[in-house]
Amino acid sequence: MKTLTTTLLLMLCLSFGANAAEEVELQKANIDPTDKASLLRGAKHFVTYCLGCHSAKYMRYLRIAIDEHVDEKTVLSDIAPEGASIYDQLKSAMNKHDAEKWFGTQPPDLSLISRSRGTDWLYSYLKSYYIDPSRPFGVNNLVFPDTAMPNPLWQQQGEQHAEIRKTIWGEYTHLELTKAGAMSEHEFDRMVNDIVNFLAYVGEPVQLERKGLGKFVLLFLLVFTVIAYLLKKEYWRDIH
Repeated sequence: MKTLTTTLLLMLCLSFGANAAEEVELQKANIDPTDKASLLRGAKHFVTYCLGCHSAKYMRYLRIAIDEHVDEKTVLSDIAPEGASIYDQLKSAMNKHDAEKWFGTQPPDLSLISRSRGTDWLYSYLKSYYIDPSRPFGVNNLVFPDTAMPNPLWQQQGEQHAEIRKTIWGEYTHLELTKAGAMSEHEFDRMVNDIVNFLAYVGEPVQLERKGLGKFVLLFLLVFTVIAYLLKKEYWRDIH
């Protein structure tokens, strides 16, 4: 009986170790919704590298100008693609027919991707491409295996290769930069962080107002609780 119990405990530990080895630890995105410069850089990077395939149809260039207190002409010249109107939504020029022909499916709209996936997931995903000759575009992704999306930032990041490393808990995949890109590691990290920061803003443009209003709501509830308690004491004073 003792031997059986020991065996079961050992198998349980090994199964936990195997599950832990298969999970990918997400990197922390250091976003700041109050950083105007980061949001504007992220908007420019999104239009340059992402808008060719992905839309953010719930956002307009005019909204960016208003929220970030930027002149409309500046948004059109520095962020929007040539020929765009300030009232246009951030829509991809790729039509559904071409998208299905090239990628097998239409790339999803990214308006709410930060709310559905999370900023850490997005940050880690954009940094986790590696060379995989077996894939149609020659790359794979550690966070989203067998992704149909090519690496849009390969020129800036360079090329990474996956290495299988072993520990006492099992195997895990390590990404090693084998060919440098146009940017240093610090510059690339900031670029990805800016894109994620912008997508977080697109997912909830009023988040700063919501958080600011929330403080007043909590203060009101606190004051109201005190008033309600004093009122209750006044009503029940003669009874007690």
